[in-house]
Amino acid sequence: MELWAYGLGALLAINAFTALRFWQDKRASLRGQRRVSEADLLGLALIGGTPGAYFARHRFRHKTRKEPFSGRLRVIAVVQCLLVAVLLIALG
Repeated sequence: MELWAYGLGALLAINAFTALRFWQDKRASLRGQRRVSEADLLGLALIGGTPGAYFARHRFRHKTRKEPFSGRLRVIAVVQCLLVAVLLIALG
């Protein structure tokens, strides 16, 4: 199997796990249980789970207006987009 396929698999896995953690946090908030920390959720986004985070926010209507969480997630997304653009240009 080629290296890119492993990378894609890892990216899909981290995004699925990120969405799962957002769902778990939403469920815990509704039940008054212990929550997933915002640092953990942002950390998952930082290591590649940003698409999963945005999907889960929309799908579960969770943490959509919460600041500074939303701003920090946007910064992570912008930096990741810039890094992908630089990588694509470099590989051009």
